[in-house]
Amino acid sequence: MQEVTETKKQSFLSGLTGQIIIAMVLGAILGIILHNTISPEAAQLFSGKIKMLATIFIRLVQMIISPLVFTTLVVGIAKLGDIKTVGRIGGKAIGWFFTASFISLLIGLFYVNILQPGVGLKLDHVDMAAASEVTGKTQNLSFDNFVEHIVPKSIVEAMATNEILQIVVFSIFFGLAAASLGEKVKPIIGAFDKLSHIVLKMVNYVMKFAPIGVFGAIAGVFAIRDAEELVITYFKFFGSFLIGISTLWIILIAIGYIFLKGRMTELLRRITGPLAIAFGTTSSEAVFPKLTEELEGFGVKDKIVSFMLPLGYSFNLDGSMMYMTFASIFIAQFYNVHLDLGTQMAMLLVLMLTSKGIAGVPRASLVVVAATCGMFDIPIEGIALILPIDHFCDMFRSATNVLGNALATSVVGQWEENKE
Repeated sequence: MQEVTETKKQSFLSGLTGQIIIAMVLGAILGIILHNTISPEAAQLFSGKIKMLATIFIRLVQMIISPLVFTTLVVGIAKLGDIKTVGRIGGKAIGWFFTASFISLLIGLFYVNILQPGVGLKLDHVDMAAASEVTGKTQNLSFDNFVEHIVPKSIVEAMATNEILQIVVFSIFFGLAAASLGEKVKPIIGAFDKLSHIVLKMVNYVMKFAPIGVFGAIAGVFAIRDAEELVITYFKFFGSFLIGISTLWIILIAIGYIFLKGRMTELLRRITGPLAIAFGTTSSEAVFPKLTEELEGFGVKDKIVSFMLPLGYSFNLDGSMMYMTFASIFIAQFYNVHLDLGTQMAMLLVLMLTSKGIAGVPRASLVVVAATCGMFDIPIEGIALILPIDHFCDMFRSATNVLGNALATSVVGQWEENKE
């Protein structure tokens, strides 16, 4: 029995998830030691250099995403066969995404009103200049920008900038056209199928670099942030946020057990690695290829995975949605801006729509929060209040986004399987 336990322990430590957890701990220890022993200028320089490890890892993943989305989605749609089937699955997907978004936004709204983390908070030395990068992007958040993020003017440009939603739109048209031509295009679809398997093989090579990327990301943050000071200053904000995100996890997992029954346990086991990578790198995009592989291994048909995941990464960011209402009203509370329930519900609906147009925008959640504050006469510079703690919130947001998309894809996959 002891031998079995030891084997499991060794297997965990040598596996990807175990390596990532070790990398997180080592990165945090190194960052904290350096923060307390070297000058702030040296720490800033170190942080910039060590974070390059995370940047390299994320860029390696990004180079795979466009060809993977295009090839798998075209093959998946060609296998689906017709517009009616695509429309049916797409309708289920969008229905799930908007319901999940609404629930996530409500959870954020509920806890920020009950716990009121912004009321009576005193924050000194807030760096307003640091917010300029985020607030400068809010002018782009409009209906025109929303359309531009959906409809590609060039598939080459969309692939070059990893605009997943635009690639999805082109791939749907391409896949439907290919399906309508039948036998003539089978060799091309077969070639795309083989190409997607080559890209998935590349995923295995890239993921070996994940622990190094996570180590760089964590060490870089702790080197320039005083962990003890952040805990004390933002205890109520971060604690309230964690209560909200934990509630969302409980609801998502409970829904998973309702629809998937006992198989939900296996799904959670399979996505542990992707969850750890998203948590460590604060990038749900970084796990897209690995998540694709794990969901297919879980038993979801490749045509469903290739259709659902790209849509989910644009429309189904549950963790980010919960954070948006939470952060927006937190800023209002700090500045003593009273928002009645009707106004808060209007804010919720605005967030529901505007958040769908910013897939691929760096620090997208903060951009949407800043824009929403501007719409409701909340000081837009209030975004600077949450910047110091945002990275740590983003770790939980990113992991939650991965859980939400894995669940949505698995449930819709099971619905389609039952239909067949």
